[in-house]
Amino acid sequence: MNQAIPTFTDTTARDAAITSPVHGQFAYLTGTDLLTKYDGSTWINAFSAPTSAVYEKSVDYTIVSSDADSFIYATDTITVTVADVLSAGQTINFIQNSTGAITFAADTGVTLRSKDGLLDTNTQYSGVSLTCKAAGVYYLVGDLA
Repeated sequence: MNQAIPTFTDTTARDAAITSPVHGQFAYLTGTDLLTKYDGSTWINAFSAPTSAVYEKSVDYTIVSSDADSFIYATDTITVTVADVLSAGQTINFIQNSTGAITFAADTGVTLRSKDGLLDTNTQYSGVSLTCKAAGVYYLVGDLA
């Protein structure tokens, strides 16, 4: 089967040429160097570059879905509660930026797995990553004590 991705200068040219797009259809925009995809109701970017946010926390904290793919620097001794808010494959990175450890605790309905059951960062500048394997199942890996 021969297939091609149509190329247009911009969204105006694309929308004029493709008046009845179908779900899953692609179009390339040369003016913005974007590959777009029709999701059944609107054109969206086919690929989005991941972005990483950086947060500082100095008090006990419960993770939220917007923490995915971010870096959290603990500036004091804190407990991080792992709520079931990430999707499979999403990760949050933590850095102990002070002498006080980060302690991780599983929220209700969450299974938190780590080597030897360790749940505290080891020392100042220790780093750990929290990754969601599946709904309610999280892995904690890194410099733990």
